[in-house]
Amino acid sequence: MARFLHIADVHLGFDRYDSPERTRDFFYAFNDLVERYAIEDAVDFVIIVGDLFEHRTIQPAVLNHAQIVLRSLQAANIPVIAIEGNHDNRPYGAATSWLRYLSDWGLLTLLEPGAQDAGEPFYEPWDGQRGGYIDLDCGVRIIGSQWYGASAPMAIQQIATAIEQLPPGPAHQILLFHHGLEGQIARYQGALRYGDLLPLKTAGVDYLALGHIHKSYIVEDWVFNPGSVEANSVEEVRYERGGFQVTIDPSGIQAKLCQDYQQRPIVRLSIKTQGQELMEDLVQLALQETQAAIARGAICPEERPIVELQIRGTVGFNRLDLDLRDLQQQLQTLTHALIFLLKFNVDTLAYGSPSSPDSDRHQIERDIYLDLLSASSAYRSQAQPLSEALLDLKQLQLSGAEEEELYHFLAGFCCDEA
Repeated sequence: MARFLHIADVHLGFDRYDSPERTRDFFYAFNDLVERYAIEDAVDFVIIVGDLFEHRTIQPAVLNHAQIVLRSLQAANIPVIAIEGNHDNRPYGAATSWLRYLSDWGLLTLLEPGAQDAGEPFYEPWDGQRGGYIDLDCGVRIIGSQWYGASAPMAIQQIATAIEQLPPGPAHQILLFHHGLEGQIARYQGALRYGDLLPLKTAGVDYLALGHIHKSYIVEDWVFNPGSVEANSVEEVRYERGGFQVTIDPSGIQAKLCQDYQQRPIVRLSIKTQGQELMEDLVQLALQETQAAIARGAICPEERPIVELQIRGTVGFNRLDLDLRDLQQQLQTLTHALIFLLKFNVDTLAYGSPSSPDSDRHQIERDIYLDLLSASSAYRSQAQPLSEALLDLKQLQLSGAEEEELYHFLAGFCCDEA
């Protein structure tokens, strides 16, 4: 029997939103997940299926984050087996990567297929420094791969053939493969079809360990993807994610998704406008929606969450007149959010009065004034008299009226309306 922790897409060094504290969140999540579900539970090994790092080039602090966690596993005598993902694989033409550096220092085992163009076999056993597969004393053979991108279906055929040619080994085979399966998330191009994976099953892979897609899923009890360790965007809050703690024995595979570890709370709010609201009304709506989320416990200011408020719909004023920066600052202060994202996706309310082909110039002008005034929530209730007043004012101007007469006209109209 073997027990292990399967994680992927750690993304150490994540720097979106330009927040050093958010960058540290990814280290805290990785560290806590490993401490709780690998070290405290004394698993036999840990697999990292690509994208340990966010970038191929990393800062010293990010390397330190990786070393802290890997050294804690080393101190607990828990080996770590890893492959590169698309974020942290070696750049084209380069001979090494930061995962190779960590492997050379003995902090993890980086499994890679051989360079066949250099005459190397596709899979060689791990020799302490290099190799494509490793046999563990707990009765598991772990096989590596690399990031293949669009050539993944062709690579799968090559990998399956190479697996079938390996010498006999442990009863259970695990393949680490950083790629996504179609149908799991929307708008994801280049995903593999389930049928593309079947040659691996035929070749004897009992547990296909995936990474790349940040959502947890299991397919047919042999394809497993744990999702990312932390949410890389507010959109990902709707996905389950974490790490799989797995038991594999002759009776089968049991995988439990582990999610109870340190992660930054993310809250998404939304407001739908109808076009009737004044600008001041919309500001109050945003404040009220946020205060309501705090009151019902969806937002806990002491946790310094990430909060997104989407304002959608139509507005009856020029959308550029709303001071979004000031409103965002008010909401961030109210929630104590580490990051407050205010998304103002609205259209300006438009009016179009039907005009007859026989309409004269005077009628067309009246309709235009009426439409412009009706589109503004500030003037909509007085659109009819105001449009008539604008027409009268224009006629006075064209007839050569003095400025004083124009002023008295406007003053008289305002008094009448008041």
